[in-house]
Amino acid sequence: MDEQAELLREIRDLLRVIAEPALAKRDSKLRASLAEIVGKSKSKAKAVLSMDGSRSQSTIYKECEIDQGDLSRLVKSLRAKSLLLDDDKNPRLVITVPPNFFDSTGKQNG
Repeated sequence: MDEQAELLREIRDLLRVIAEPALAKRDSKLRASLAEIVGKSKSKAKAVLSMDGSRSQSTIYKECEIDQGDLSRLVKSLRAKSLLLDDDKNPRLVITVPPNFFDSTGKQNG
């Protein structure tokens, strides 16, 4: 079972790489809003990339070393731009972004 799960993860990762240009084009407006909200903040970027629906806000706060107030405002801003699914406990982005979406120069991919 573990071998099958690992194989499926590898296939998923390969499909993401192949589909990324199409996803970037489709989600360009949402990605632009996301980039604007996060800005050049590394802690916000790390928090956003952690919003996959598997973590609570308190877990994201602890893992990403982001101020609780900043995280709360970030979640509120993301909701206002319709970038989060409706789950108050475990935030999840409505779009997928690659792990390198926010790079060190403040320039976003996509």
